[in-house]
Amino acid sequence: MQPLLQIIDLSIDFFSESGTTHAVKNLSLSVNRGEIVALVGESGSGKSVTSLSILQLIPAPPVRYTSGTILFTEKENSIDILKLQQKELQALRGHKIAMIFQEPMTSLNPVMTCGKQVAEALLQHKQLTKEAAKQKVIEWFAKVKLPNPEAMYHRYPHQLSGGQKQRVMIAMAMCCEPSLLICDEPTTALDVTVQKTILELIKELQQEQNMGVIFITHDLGVVAEIADRVAILYKGDLVEQGKTKDIFTSAKHPYTKALIACRPALHPKGERLPIVSDFLENKIVSENKQEKEAKKQADEVLVSVKNLLVQFPTHTNLFGKVTRYYTAVDHVSLDIKKGETVGLVGESGCGKTTLGRTLLRLIDPTSGQITYDGTDITKLTKQQLKDLRQQVQLVFQDPYSSLNPRLTIGAALAEPMAVTGLEPNKKEQQKRVAELLDRVNLPSAVARRYPHEFSGGQRQRIVIARALALNPTFLVCDESVSALDVSVQAQVLNLLNDLKKDLGLTMLFISHDLSVVRYMSDRIMVMNKGQIIETGNAEDVYHHPQSEYTQRLLAAIPKVKAY
Repeated sequence: MQPLLQIIDLSIDFFSESGTTHAVKNLSLSVNRGEIVALVGESGSGKSVTSLSILQLIPAPPVRYTSGTILFTEKENSIDILKLQQKELQALRGHKIAMIFQEPMTSLNPVMTCGKQVAEALLQHKQLTKEAAKQKVIEWFAKVKLPNPEAMYHRYPHQLSGGQKQRVMIAMAMCCEPSLLICDEPTTALDVTVQKTILELIKELQQEQNMGVIFITHDLGVVAEIADRVAILYKGDLVEQGKTKDIFTSAKHPYTKALIACRPALHPKGERLPIVSDFLENKIVSENKQEKEAKKQADEVLVSVKNLLVQFPTHTNLFGKVTRYYTAVDHVSLDIKKGETVGLVGESGCGKTTLGRTLLRLIDPTSGQITYDGTDITKLTKQQLKDLRQQVQLVFQDPYSSLNPRLTIGAALAEPMAVTGLEPNKKEQQKRVAELLDRVNLPSAVARRYPHEFSGGQRQRIVIARALALNPTFLVCDESVSALDVSVQAQVLNLLNDLKKDLGLTMLFISHDLSVVRYMSDRIMVMNKGQIIETGNAEDVYHHPQSEYTQRLLAAIPKVKAY
């Protein structure tokens, strides 16, 4: 029986002023009905380019298909997608082949209700009246387990949580009952509990409709959970493919071995994570040879929080007086000792980010006390706050949006020194920029380049370098590795551990990934609905959780099965 989709000898090049990039090289891959094939690799490996080429969604001028065929077969009738005209492609997109994109917020129209956006696909491809299309959308909203489907039909994307928006995207992709579904990193930025429900939903709908699925991800736990077969891409080349079980038990290519080995869950705290180059250059990766440093951690408390309350107004009366508040942080008390790394975990909306930003006084508390190195920072003047900023820094979740696209990297790193007056001399600034780049393993020559010229992992290192520009003693890392590939994540985590050791940094490490938090932290605090519901030694919380909520978070982590 012929496969549902056959990619034969596909090569894709991108042309620019700086030269030609070979994005995909002689790729051959097939997907059968009722099968889930995972496409795995780092950013820039060609995963998304391959998936977008199936629907011809890459604009023609910068891209050229230098060779290959993409055959789509339905009812024994095969068509070469690369030879279709625009009108034929429109009939195929969303109808026979559908796609769930990585970022639902940018994929959904902010000025249209969610229901109308899904109905649009039905009206385009099915002969339905507007009323029938609306009923069908409500049915699909129920199928993807959205609460109160009728109300959801009339809501706008900004009124939904991340997981709910992703479900709207799934309903939009599935409503025309396609034969092939392409999922491009659909769970990357979601909490483990939301991710688990989304994965179960995709699997359930796939089996119900007997669809073929291409599932693009860099999370090997997700691959083990959902895929029948795996294809590994590296710099545009398909380096290995096979059944999921075979890939995990007897990987052949060094790159595949590296992806499997560099997951933090496999390594004890303090052990250096292996990275891809260790395997590709055939370096011997030392098994737990990292010397365990003697605990130099003082008993001295650096950050102390007492009864912290943070509320945001949600309703006002006719005269503008606030009548209702949303409580983001609900009477939290905690201590962080000098030199300690404390992990803060919980689902989206639990108050993690608000707590982290309030500790840095980027958000003003409603009530409570925050003491930093013996000083109550809730009572500081503007000038005193400016002085505090030199000692406390934030590493943001999204490095691209936290860097000014019009400033070179050198200018971005020098800016904090100039603003605070720490280093007013231009020559000394340049010297310090070179030192900072060296500290995060980037050559000083990159100071002249702009943010868009770097990969995600490099940008994250630049953001860390900028946070270090003022020699801080306390660092808040807010989901700073959650959107990174597993191999890039390993590099950034190694870097943070090195900096912690060399500079004696105290850190609050915020994440929804418990395995990463366990690897990085001395202690873990679990947050739910604005409150700290569990705290303890990292290994104890990870291996012996006390609260039901923590147990549920741990149970939701996709695990590579013991095949």
